[in-house]
Amino acid sequence: MRTEELSLHDSVKQVLISSGITELYPPQQEAIYAGALEGKNLVLASPTASGKTLIAEFCALKHVLERGGKVLYLSPLRALASEKFEEFKKYANIKKGNGRRVKVGISTGDYDSSDPWLGKYDIIVTTNEKADSLLRHRARWVSDVSLVVADEVHLLNEPERGPTLEVVLARLIQVNPDIQILALSATIKNAEELAEWLKAISVTTEWRPVTLREGVLLHDEVHFKDGGAKKIEKSSKNPAINLALHTIKSGGQALAFAGTRRNSVSLAKMMAANIKPLLSKPMKRSLEQIAERILAAGERTRISEQLAELVSNGAAFHHAGLGGGHRKIIENAFREGKIKVLTATPTLAFGVNLPARVVIVQEYRRYNPGYGYYPIAVLEYKQMAGRAGRPCYDKVGDALLIAKTEDERDYLMDSYILAEPERIWSKLAVERILRSHVLATIAADFAHTEQGIFDFFGKTFYAYQYDPRAIKGVITRSLGFLYAERMIEVAGDKVRATKFGRRVSELYIDPLTGVVIRDALRSRASRLSDISFLHMIARTPDTFPKLRPYSSEMDDLALFVDEHQEEFMFDLPDAWMDRIAYEEFLGEAKLAWVLKAWMNETTEDRMIERFKVQPGDLYRLIQNSKWLLHASHELAALFRHKDIFSYLAKLIVRIEKGVKPELLPLVKLEGIGRVRARILYDSGLRSIQDLKAARLDRLTGLPLIGSGLAKKIKEQVGGFVKAEEWKRLKKGETEEQRALTEY
Repeated sequence: MRTEELSLHDSVKQVLISSGITELYPPQQEAIYAGALEGKNLVLASPTASGKTLIAEFCALKHVLERGGKVLYLSPLRALASEKFEEFKKYANIKKGNGRRVKVGISTGDYDSSDPWLGKYDIIVTTNEKADSLLRHRARWVSDVSLVVADEVHLLNEPERGPTLEVVLARLIQVNPDIQILALSATIKNAEELAEWLKAISVTTEWRPVTLREGVLLHDEVHFKDGGAKKIEKSSKNPAINLALHTIKSGGQALAFAGTRRNSVSLAKMMAANIKPLLSKPMKRSLEQIAERILAAGERTRISEQLAELVSNGAAFHHAGLGGGHRKIIENAFREGKIKVLTATPTLAFGVNLPARVVIVQEYRRYNPGYGYYPIAVLEYKQMAGRAGRPCYDKVGDALLIAKTEDERDYLMDSYILAEPERIWSKLAVERILRSHVLATIAADFAHTEQGIFDFFGKTFYAYQYDPRAIKGVITRSLGFLYAERMIEVAGDKVRATKFGRRVSELYIDPLTGVVIRDALRSRASRLSDISFLHMIARTPDTFPKLRPYSSEMDDLALFVDEHQEEFMFDLPDAWMDRIAYEEFLGEAKLAWVLKAWMNETTEDRMIERFKVQPGDLYRLIQNSKWLLHASHELAALFRHKDIFSYLAKLIVRIEKGVKPELLPLVKLEGIGRVRARILYDSGLRSIQDLKAARLDRLTGLPLIGSGLAKKIKEQVGGFVKAEEWKRLKKGETEEQRALTEY
């Protein structure tokens, strides 16, 4: 089928043809024939790079231009949401019937808002969690959504995040029974079952634009699924490095998956050391420019310096600890073929479009705390393998596991290469997970009776796969907890949320987290301090990541706890009576200690050395703690603890910026982080008024503050920059650069 034959607005076809899309892939044709453009619900399961997103674009523009509808695109990750947002922007110049252009919006953060501004957009990209929070806030524009696209829908199988996607889909169907659902995935074994739940048509295909060869590397030989084999030059003891070097020498790129962020960084370091000799001088210059851009993107940190050094040698890592700016630079450089090897955690396989000629799965076992190492699911392996092969560049893509023995090779071949992915099963009926969704159902007025709650959850994927009665007991226990903690009230057959329950739901925190914060704010500590509140949020089930105390830290942690005993809002367990509870308390104390060190401006290098916390973990911990402190501030307002409002408000900014109290006025300025703020403060520029009065050349005379930033600071504080002063400063810089060049 040719693009020009599609039942789409001519302006859409023009955009597609001008971007080189003149003919549809077979999976795209099947989706069209199945009724995707006619408003039919569809579960489309086809391999990576087979064009699923384009079907979503077709349907989206059909709704916006011809049906006056609104589109909600659900993504499991912020990075993937940003990528899809960029893809949809190519349609932004198309005009609708009313003469207005198609508007594309994105929202992935701030769970405590209904984002009413999104109502003016036609295509809205969000994460699953953000969509859930919008539904909890009863965003008015949601009722106008006529198409929902659920990307990477196989993640319904994921224990932590799957239930959110499941509830969001069920809720959107409840809000608008006529909504069209387009569910996309590369791998769903039971696609027909999922389609039956969604009252959809199932389209499953194995077609790929690039042939996929799966195999196992043992020593220096790859054994493929089809019986073929090939030799790999053994230039290193590490087989993953040998595979990467073989790929680079043949003109390709490699994507290597590691089980953890730490392992992905370690592997990238080893790769870089071996890749460097293979790079040409022009390529090295190009990579050095990319490395400079990484260092210039935000304030320098250990992770940015580490990343820049690796990139200059042709390798990089990609994981959730990277900031958005760094991630985008890395992804673009890899797509352009400049970064030769990218190491990543499995989250990259969720859909970010970064294919490579060779995919290396170095670790097929994953560590689960308390359980040890367990083999990953076949579904997870297949998702990673699907990244192999670059459309338009490669005829074949290789996905390779690594074995150490012949027995292991045979095991990997049978258990992963030749195996079928597991069925998708709902993970909704777990009380820890379900209680939040039960509360949201009541608090957002989606149900007003116990029977209404049962009826809603009776329409979920869990109820479809099992028996609706199976989830009833978990709902009843959740309701009992919510009632006991005064989050809901019951009058006859009516159930409604209290102010406390409604606010907890809106704040998008676990009800148990709300209880922990409420009780702590009531009981207080003998002496309130930063540690009091940091330990309070560390104690909540929403704290992530948890920090495990090492045996070598136990004495120091015990001393820390003893020194701050009067500041804790919770009783310290007896080490002799309950050792497990005591060690959990020490883990919470460690997290509070780490956050306190961050706010005391401890360098990342020192924190990594002192607490053995990785940069990526620190970044996520800071973001999570900021949100929990915001929730604490809001609950303090609800319960009228006026004496701690200001304290908590400052603590939120200090956590975000990592500064002591005296730097708070300075870090509010754009371009001023913790390091530059400390430089300004120590030089005597301690307030906005000081900066307003300061001469431009005084600012530029300080480390890490160039002329551009100095001018930006002056503009922000309302200071006047004379044209002659700016001209003189720029002239001086030019002469200095010329002198350095001549020298």
